[in-house]
Amino acid sequence: MTTGDAGDPDRTASCNELSGIVNGPVVQAGTIHGGITFHVAPAGEWAAPDEIPPLTVRFRNREGMLDLLDGWFVPDPESASVGFAALYGLPGVGKTTLVSRWAERGRERFPDGQIYVDFATLRGGTAGADVSEAVWGCLKSLGVDAAYIPTTLADRTRLLRTRTAGKRLLVFLDNISDPAHAAALLPKGRGSVLLVASGSRLGELAMDGARMMPVEPLDRESSLQVLADRCGAETVAADPDAADAVVRHCGGLPVALHVAAARLTTETRLTLAGLAAELTDEPRRLAGMSLGRERSVAAAFDLAYRELAPEPARLYRLMGWYPGASFDAGVAAVAAGLDPRRTADALDALTRASLLEETPDGRFRFHDLVRLHAGERAAEEEAPDERLALVRRVTLHYLALTALADRAVRLDRLRIADLTRLLAGVPDPFASEGGPEPLDWLEAEHHNILGVLRAGAREETLHTEVWQLAEAFTALFLHHRHLGGWRESLELGATAAAEAMVPAAEARLRSLLSRPLMDLGEYEAARRELDTAQACAEVSDHLVVRASVQEFSGRYWDRIDPSRAMAAYRSALELNTAAKEGRGAAIASYFLGCAQDAAGSSREALDTLRGAHEQLTAREDLRMAARVRMAIGLAHDHLDETREAIAALGEAAEVLRAQEATHYEAQALVALADIQERSQGDLREVRARRERALEIYEAGGSPQAEVLRERLEEGREEGREVGREEGRGEEPAAG
Repeated sequence: MTTGDAGDPDRTASCNELSGIVNGPVVQAGTIHGGITFHVAPAGEWAAPDEIPPLTVRFRNREGMLDLLDGWFVPDPESASVGFAALYGLPGVGKTTLVSRWAERGRERFPDGQIYVDFATLRGGTAGADVSEAVWGCLKSLGVDAAYIPTTLADRTRLLRTRTAGKRLLVFLDNISDPAHAAALLPKGRGSVLLVASGSRLGELAMDGARMMPVEPLDRESSLQVLADRCGAETVAADPDAADAVVRHCGGLPVALHVAAARLTTETRLTLAGLAAELTDEPRRLAGMSLGRERSVAAAFDLAYRELAPEPARLYRLMGWYPGASFDAGVAAVAAGLDPRRTADALDALTRASLLEETPDGRFRFHDLVRLHAGERAAEEEAPDERLALVRRVTLHYLALTALADRAVRLDRLRIADLTRLLAGVPDPFASEGGPEPLDWLEAEHHNILGVLRAGAREETLHTEVWQLAEAFTALFLHHRHLGGWRESLELGATAAAEAMVPAAEARLRSLLSRPLMDLGEYEAARRELDTAQACAEVSDHLVVRASVQEFSGRYWDRIDPSRAMAAYRSALELNTAAKEGRGAAIASYFLGCAQDAAGSSREALDTLRGAHEQLTAREDLRMAARVRMAIGLAHDHLDETREAIAALGEAAEVLRAQEATHYEAQALVALADIQERSQGDLREVRARRERALEIYEAGGSPQAEVLRERLEEGREEGREVGREEGRGEEPAAG
C-alpha cells in the first residue's frame, strides 16, 4: 500500500512499476434503483430565499426567549449595526425549532429573505472547506450564478458583503462548531441578523459582538404540553403521575418526547403507565451523548425501536451506517436490499415512530441523536461484514446515477472507467420526460456523494468503485466550482486508482486535480500532481490520457512560461492526432492558439485558431467553435485588424447567445464594445452591447456587473456633456 503526497517519489515509482493499458476490473451492480426523489423549483426570476426549516409541530414554551430576540433585534432606522446572536445547548434541545418560530413570526422584518446553512452537512472534508462551501451556498441563495462565484474564500466573502449590502436578511447557521466561520457569513445590510446555533458555547463569538443565549431543556410544564399535543390532552390528564415520569425520563429534550408520544399514538395497547415503567427499567444507554439523563433519552429510542416490525427495524439500523446527510427512497432501498414498495412501507413506519424525519422535498434524514442510536443498534445486531456490504451497495448506486448524470452533461468527454456492464439496464432518470437536470441533481447530492466517497475510500475492496465515482463526479465541479469538494474527491479517487494499480485513471485524476489546486493558489502542489500524472500516463501508454495530461500542463505553464505552455499544447495536439481524437486535437489547438496570441505571435495564432474552428464546426460543436471564434477576434484586435475583429466577435456573440452560453456571450460583447468604442464606432451599438452584457452579469450576480454599470454611467455623463457642448455651439446660429 502506497502512502505520501502525490509528488512523493514513492508515488511516481508505483506508476513506473506498471506497464500496459489497464482500465481496472469492470464492476457490475447487484440492484440499482434508478428512481430519484428530487424537486427543482421551476425556472423563472430569482426570488428572495426562504430556507429556514418550517415548524412541523406546535411550538411550546420559549416565549420569553422569543421576546428576548425581538428586543435584541427590533429594526432601528438610526442604527447601522447588524444583529448577531449565538444560541447554544444540548443536541435535540430545540435550538433550530426556536429559530424557526422566531423567523416565522418575524418574516416581515426580513423582506430580502431568510438563508439557512446547516454545517452538519458540510463537515468531514478538507479543513476550511466547510466555511467556503457555506459562503458559496449563501451566494447561490442570493442569486449569484455558479459561473461568477469566486474561487477563494476571501473573494467569496467580499462578494457576499457586496451582495448583502442594502438588504435586510436573516442568516441562520445551524450546527456550527468553529466560531471563526461565523465572521465570514456576517451580512452587511442594516437591520440584518446573523443567528448561530451550536452544541457548545463558542464563547469567542461574544468577543465579536454576538449576544449569547443558552437554550435549556424544556421544563416540566412545557414537556407535558408537548406530550399532550402529540398524544392528546385527555391521555395526559388521565394519568398525571405517569405523564410526569415519562417527561422526566425524556430529559426535557423535544426529540425524545416526540418518540415517546409516537409510541403512545401508534401502539393501541400501550398506556402512559406502561411507557413510564419501561423507561424506568431500561438499562441501555446511548454512548457518546453528553447529557445528564442520557440513559433515559436513549431508552425512549430503544423502546420505540423494539416495537418496529423486522423490516423497518433493519432499515433503521442500516441507515444509521449510511454515510450521507439525507437520502431518498431509492437510496434506502439499495441500502437495505429491499424492493421499492417494501422500502416505502418501512420508511412510513419509521416516520410514524418519529425515528425519521421527512423533509419538505420528500427526502429523509435522522436527527443526530437518533442517527447515533441507529448506528449503535447496527453495530450490536448486524453481521460484521454488513457495513461493508452496505457501503458497496450505496457506492454502486451513486456510481451508476453519477455516471448517467455525467454522460447527460457531456457524452464525448474523456473517461477511463468502463461502466458498460454497470449501466446496462439501469433506468436513466435524466433521459426521462420530467426528469431532473443532471447538474441540478449533482448539486443537490454532492455532499452525500462526498460522504460515500469517504466511506468507500476506507475500504480496501472498493478502490475501483471509488476512483470511478470520483471520475464521474468531476462533471459537477467543471461547472460549479466547489473547490474543497472537488479537491477532496479527486485526491480520494487518485489514491484509490493508485491502490487499484490503474495508471491511466491515476493520471487522469491527478491531472484534473491540478485545476482546483491552481484555483486555490497552490501552484507547487499542482505541479507535483502533474509530474506524477505524466509519469502514470507514460506507463499507461494511453495516447489520449497522455494528451490530456499535456493539455493540463500547458494550462499550468500559461501563467509563468509561455514557451513551455506552447510546447505542452503542441504535444497534446500531436498525441490526440495520433489517437485520431478529433475534438481533443481541436481543443489543444485552441489552447495553443491562445498561448501564441498571449506571447505576441498573433499572426501564427490566427492560423492555429482557424484550424481549431474548422474542426469544431465540422463536429457541430457550436459552443466550443464560438469560443474559438472569440479568440480569433481578439487576435485580430491585437494585430489592429479592427474590421475582422468586430466581425469575428459579433459572430461569436450571436452563436453563444443561441447556445445559451451567456457567460461567454457577455465576454464577447464587452470585448466587442471596447473595440467599437476605440474605433469611433456607433455609440448606440456600443451601449446596446454593454447593456446586454450587464443584463447577463446582473442575472448571474457577477461582480463584473458593478464595473460595467459604472462604465455605462460614465458613458451617459459623457454623452450629456457632448450634448451640452453641441447645444452651446448652435446658440449663435439660432439667434
